[in-house]
Amino acid sequence: MSIILIRTAILYLLVLLALRIMGKSELSKLSPFQIVVLFMVAELATLSIEDTNLSVISGVSAIFTVIFLEIFLSYLSLKFEWFKNLINGKPTIIIEDGKINEDELKKLRININDLFEQLRLKNAPSLSDVSYAVMESNGDLSVITKPEKRPLTPSDMGIIKSKEVMPLIVICDGALYPSSLERLGWNEDYLHSLLDPLNIFSFKDVLLAFSDEQKTLHVYEASQDGKIAVEVVV
Repeated sequence: MSIILIRTAILYLLVLLALRIMGKSELSKLSPFQIVVLFMVAELATLSIEDTNLSVISGVSAIFTVIFLEIFLSYLSLKFEWFKNLINGKPTIIIEDGKINEDELKKLRININDLFEQLRLKNAPSLSDVSYAVMESNGDLSVITKPEKRPLTPSDMGIIKSKEVMPLIVICDGALYPSSLERLGWNEDYLHSLLDPLNIFSFKDVLLAFSDEQKTLHVYEASQDGKIAVEVVV
């Protein structure tokens, strides 16, 4: 039993390391090729755990061989477009200028009911609202609605909006995020000047503090005696 526990712990940590080596982009795409790689890694790890006659080194070697091949093929996909299309496929236009491309639907083995279901999921319940629909290489459907059906934006009304910044968490569960302060161009003294008028003199008294798109600080004081934290805008 102890051998299995040790092997499980070792392979668990190594699989985590292998997935980190693959990179964030590989895990986010979830193309058919990457899904196969993930299944293979999981299966190889399982075999190494269950079969005590199989050395851990052999299992680890197999896992990292698969990861190496994945990274190598991903590199080739970046260099050669034809290779990328061969491995991952390429996007397919199934609605163009509001017209359904029946030939492409047949190639993708998608019927009209499936298409309308996907359109409804993309907030385009009526085909008359759709200008283009593209089946991406990862199987997701991208829908571009007609201009008159799109939500009104400030630019449509000729309104010039000021530049916005990315919302950032400044304090969470009493812990200060120095990197957020640096991105905002703030320091601890300035942060204290915002919190002191709220009678908050320690970061530990803050449940959450974040800066929105306009660099306005929103503060939730840590609850006391089971009270619900209330938002204060500074």
